[in-house]
Amino acid sequence: MYRPAHFEPPSREAIAAMLRDRPLATIVRSGANGLDADPVPLLYDTNEGTHGTLRGHVARANPLWRDADGRDVLALFHGPQAYVSPGWYPSKAEHGKVVPTWNYVLVQAHGRLRAVDDAAWLRALVGRLTDTHEAARPAPWAVTDAPADYVDSMLRAIVGIEIVVTRLEGKWKSSQNRAEPDRAGVARGLHDEVRLSADAIEQLVRERGR
Repeated sequence: MYRPAHFEPPSREAIAAMLRDRPLATIVRSGANGLDADPVPLLYDTNEGTHGTLRGHVARANPLWRDADGRDVLALFHGPQAYVSPGWYPSKAEHGKVVPTWNYVLVQAHGRLRAVDDAAWLRALVGRLTDTHEAARPAPWAVTDAPADYVDSMLRAIVGIEIVVTRLEGKWKSSQNRAEPDRAGVARGLHDEVRLSADAIEQLVRERGR
């Protein structure tokens, strides 16, 4: 991934937080028909492996798990993103030498994929996934809320996957290469934008220094 020095991630902790907060990854692999990609929510465990381990599950009918067996894969995690208009830069009025760009956050996790076809492992993983994403709700749903025989049937329809991460790369592109007045202009412009991710990218622009 092309990444100028000024777009480096702020810290390894920031990368880990991104993987936790934006868990839907796109897993890219080379399959029988060429490159293939699957969206899969993944749990990131920082305590296993040099760069952590990602875990999730896919439908048994999905060929992804059959293509595992130590295959190299790339998991892409997309953070907030937004178009940046050159009209937001005060420097536009000074010299006019400005062009549009795009601000975004991206993490790439490189690793080796293996399948885990084990009922106990899957049950524990599904429980962790559910507890993680239900934790903030006023009345969290739990796997045990569903009938046991129904849960068993659902577990038989999925297969676990695990990616031992060998390399983590991140890119935080949030106008760090602009002068402070232009950064402030971008933050104001994003604040006024009616767009799903504009608030999040605005926050990044305000927080990150040059």
